[in-house]
Amino acid sequence: MRVVVVGGGAVGAAVAMFLKREAGAAVQVTVVEPDPTLALASSARSAASIRQQFSNAVNVQLSRFGFEVLAQPGPWLAVDGQTPALGLQHADYLFLATTPAGAEVLRRNQALQRAQGAAIALLSPQALAQELPWLHTGDVLAATRGRGGEGWFDGEALARALAAKARALGAVWQRGRVVGGRFDGPRLAALQLADGQTLAADQVVLAAGAWSGAVGAALGLAVPVEGRRRTVFVLRCPTPIGRTPLVVDPSGVWFRSEGEGFIGGWSPGEADADPAGLPLDQPDLQQFEDRLWPALAHRVPAFEALRVQRAWDGYYEVHPADHNALLGPHPACPNLLLACGFSGHGLQHAPGAGRGVAEWLLHGAYRSIDLSDLSPQRVADGRLFTEKAII
Repeated sequence: MRVVVVGGGAVGAAVAMFLKREAGAAVQVTVVEPDPTLALASSARSAASIRQQFSNAVNVQLSRFGFEVLAQPGPWLAVDGQTPALGLQHADYLFLATTPAGAEVLRRNQALQRAQGAAIALLSPQALAQELPWLHTGDVLAATRGRGGEGWFDGEALARALAAKARALGAVWQRGRVVGGRFDGPRLAALQLADGQTLAADQVVLAAGAWSGAVGAALGLAVPVEGRRRTVFVLRCPTPIGRTPLVVDPSGVWFRSEGEGFIGGWSPGEADADPAGLPLDQPDLQQFEDRLWPALAHRVPAFEALRVQRAWDGYYEVHPADHNALLGPHPACPNLLLACGFSGHGLQHAPGAGRGVAEWLLHGAYRSIDLSDLSPQRVADGRLFTEKAII
C-alpha cells in the first residue's frame, strides 16, 4: 500500500511513524512537507503543553496516551538506542470558574475526566487559596486542578523525534507543496506538486495543520480548517511567586511558569478571533495592554508590575464549527483521511491521532482509542461534537 502524508509536523510524522511501526515494508510511506525546517509550523511555535482536562472523553484518552509517549519516549521514539530529549516538565493545569454556569461546567468535566482515569481535583475557593496564596480567589466559585499527567514540553523536539523514528523505520520525506490532484471517480489517485511532480497514492492523509483548508481547496474538496494567529508573550515579574500551574482564567487569558519568568496569552472567542491567515512574525503586541495585563493583574496581584520581555506568534489550526479535530475519511473522497483541525491541542494529541489513523488505514477500524466521534462525516451530517475546554 502506498500512503502519502501531506504535512510533516507532529501529526503527519506520527501517522508516518505508526504506519511503519505496525506494517513495516508492507506499506510505503511518503511525507510531503514544503518546509522541512518547520519554521512556521504550529509544532515549532506552540506553547507545547499537555492536559487531561477536556469536556469529551476521546480527548482525555488522546491526552493520556500523549503523556505516556512524552513521559516514556524510549519505547516509542528511540533510534539506534538513543532516546530523544523532549523536555517534559511535570506540572498541572488550573481551570477557574467565576459564574455558577462556569462552575457547573467544571464539575461535569471533572466527573467525566475522572471516569476516564484522569487525576483531576475539584477545588473550593478556600482550598484553592490555601494551595496558591498568590492567586486572587475572591470571585472564584470553583476550580479544577490536575494531580498528574499534565505539564509542558518541547513541541519542536517531539515533532522531530516522531519524524526521526518514522525515517528510521523507512518512511521517506519529500520537500514539496501540493497544488492539485488527479481523481479516479471519487478516489484521489495522485497528488500534483508545485514543481511538476506527480505522486501516485492508494491512500492520502491530510495533516497539513493550519494549511489543511488550503490543500483541500487545491484538491477541490472542502476542508473546514483555517489558521488563526495567536500571540504568546514572555513575561517577567519583579515579585517572586514561585512556580505556577498553567492557569486558565475565565477572561480567556492564560499563563504559566517558564524558566525564571512566565508565558501567557489570550484565547479569543469566535466573535473576537482574528481573521484566518494573517501573516506570522507580526505578533499582536497590543493584546498585552488590552487583554492580558488587566486580567493578569486582577488574578495575581503581584502581576501589577508584570513586564513583557518579548513575544512570538503562531497559527492555531482551527475547526471553527466545534473546535474538535477532524479524523477519518473525507465524506466526498473515501481514500483521503483528514488528520487536522485540532484547535490548539494537536501537539499533545499527535501520538494518539497518528496511531489511530494508522490503525484505520491498516485495519479499517480503530483498535486502541475509538476516534469515531471525530469523524469528518459529522460535518456533512450537520452534527457538532463540541469541545468546551478550549484554550
